[in-house]
Amino acid sequence: MAPKIVLVTGGNSGIGYEAVKALFEAEKPYHIFVGSRSLQKATEAIKDIQSECPEATNKIEPLQVDLTSDESIESASEILKSGPGYIDVLVNNAGATFDLEYLANRVSLRECFNNAYNVNVTGTNVMTATFIPLLLKSVEPRLIFVTGLSAINQAAESYFPTPPQPAGWPKKIEFETIGYRCSKVALNMMMLDWNHKLKADGVKVCCVGPGMLATNLGNMREKALAMGLKHPSIGGQLLRTVVEGERDDSMGKIIVREGVMDW
Repeated sequence: MAPKIVLVTGGNSGIGYEAVKALFEAEKPYHIFVGSRSLQKATEAIKDIQSECPEATNKIEPLQVDLTSDESIESASEILKSGPGYIDVLVNNAGATFDLEYLANRVSLRECFNNAYNVNVTGTNVMTATFIPLLLKSVEPRLIFVTGLSAINQAAESYFPTPPQPAGWPKKIEFETIGYRCSKVALNMMMLDWNHKLKADGVKVCCVGPGMLATNLGNMREKALAMGLKHPSIGGQLLRTVVEGERDDSMGKIIVREGVMDW
């Protein structure tokens, strides 16, 4: 059986890294491309994964792609066109948050939101549109968006990472996620739109919500660990089940470990 060609953006760290690792050591055959802004970081991640999984036999290689650059995205697509010539699965995992940068006065509030949308929404959409021709050459194409805790109905007080705020201004916020979460709500809409556009093409489209895990998103690994968050391998394993078709009854939805997330 020919290996499935899978491209994971942001595959050099966090949930992306764990997804690549889960596929690399899977019994089913895969040829995995580790997308990363830095070719060096992708190469280093591959070495680490191969070291952690010495018995694995699947193929894995780096692919440089920066979601903030149309030229970089196009160059990455040309590499795959001249290589395998198609992909079976595109995992849009790469994401960024600038909320803590804003709290530290390193970016403005406008830059905080615009930078997050540039990667998580605009860049992801350009990436998808550029790679659709390669995806449509697959006999079983899948398009996966990695979302966050970002359904619009998640507005209960228990959902917010900060305690209730007293009256007055300014508010004292020590941990912020609003720019990131707003961009992920937009990503959910993007998934719905691609699911609508690609119905006739037979592409299986969904969002996957791994939940809050101890990644280094926003350079806050220590904060995540202090909050008691679980290892990102949980997200990697969830993504593998979606790639392998175990959650095909939930296409067009936000897939989480417990089932699907209500809108």
